[in-house]
Amino acid sequence: MLESLARRLGGEPIAYITGEWEFYSLPIRVTRDTLIPRTDTELLAERAIAYINRRGGETVRVLDLCCGTGCAGIAIAVNCGGVRLTLADKFEEVVRVALHNVGRHNLARRTLVMIADALKPPPAAAAYDVIVCNPPYIPAKRIKTLDRSVKDFEPRSALDGGADGLEFYRAIAGNWKRSLAPDGRMLFEVGEGQADAVCGILHEAGFDAVAVTRDTGGVERVVEAEPSAMLK
Repeated sequence: MLESLARRLGGEPIAYITGEWEFYSLPIRVTRDTLIPRTDTELLAERAIAYINRRGGETVRVLDLCCGTGCAGIAIAVNCGGVRLTLADKFEEVVRVALHNVGRHNLARRTLVMIADALKPPPAAAAYDVIVCNPPYIPAKRIKTLDRSVKDFEPRSALDGGADGLEFYRAIAGNWKRSLAPDGRMLFEVGEGQADAVCGILHEAGFDAVAVTRDTGGVERVVEAEPSAMLK
């Protein structure tokens, strides 16, 4: 107890002290290797769930890229029984946390967890119906201005989106489009003020339909697109 109190007084987030945080009403294991799940990201899961439900009862292949704890993909799979889920992240220690969360929510029989670098082309041929991604999107120079609980404790690799914060969006839109089924959908969480730029990146990558959803605070938080003009 005294150790936990000392850690909290030192600024460490509660989630790292307890090793757990809630996302979409689900308990999720977290470690210092992973970003703490945010309420903002629940909108990403919500939009994917709504889209999948509109598709009907078919099996839907979902990729959660830059998955971290796997919270978004797991929330989608828990709420959509027909989902076959793939979780992908660059770091082995992060993938181990995602594997734990998959097992905790009894999704092992319909989930693949793999190591993949989102900044590089897909490691294997695949066709996903839905790709969701909450990539690092903080401009590198801004990281030092973040709250101490973030910049001093959460992994920089989960925050740093390159010089302008858009590095991952460019790479994923360009390289991972080939892993999206022709009638599939790609959904991104974006930082405040980034929606227009991400829409432009998707248009340049050949996505003809782009839509933006605001969060409860009025921030344009989720950008989604399809490779043809089918967004409803």
